[in-house]
Order: sequence, then structure tokens, then C-alpha cells
Amino acid sequence: MWNEPTKEQLDRIPRLYETEDRSPEAKSIYLHFFIGCSDWYVAEFDGEDTFFGFAILNCDYQNAEWGYFSFSELKDISIAGIEVDNDLHWYPRPFVLVDIMLEG
Repeated sequence: MWNEPTKEQLDRIPRLYETEDRSPEAKSIYLHFFIGCSDWYVAEFDGEDTFFGFAILNCDYQNAEWGYFSFSELKDISIAGIEVDNDLHWYPRPFVLVDIMLEG
């Protein structure tokens, strides 16, 4: 993984189920990972390996969904030497303000 998030960045993310009382649009997105035309937006973290967030795979906005994904699996993805990247220009924001929300 390129630009792996720091411990401080990971510690800022609410723990799993901490925001389950909020609607998806009201959840904040703390990290954005991407490779090619796939994106993962992180809203919660178990503190070890499991994220909860919104995933768009292969530009398939119609089937994009909220769910769980593994930090270790994201770190293991490598396609022809290209790895998943952590968006260094990302700042936490409500999901409704994420550009992808507006496109989907």
C-alpha cells in the first residue's frame, strides 16, 4: 500500500458500530483509499483490521454499497506493481459532501 495511514489517522476513526445510529448520509468519512477505478471510503474501524464504509469497485456506481472491508486485504492488492493508495489530500467530511455521493 502506498501512503499507509498513520496511527494518528486510524485512531481518529470511530470504532465499529459507534455511528450506527446515524444515517449513511450523516456518517463522516475519515479515509479514502483508491486504485484505478475502485474507491473505499472509511467511516468506522475496529482498531485492528476491519473497516466499515462505502465501496465502489471498477466504477460500478450502481452496485456500490456500504459494508465491511479488510485493511490487510487492501494492503495486499497489487496489480502490475500498482498498489492501493491512501488519498493524502483527503480530510474528514460528511458522506453527503463526498463527490462520489453526488455522482452515484
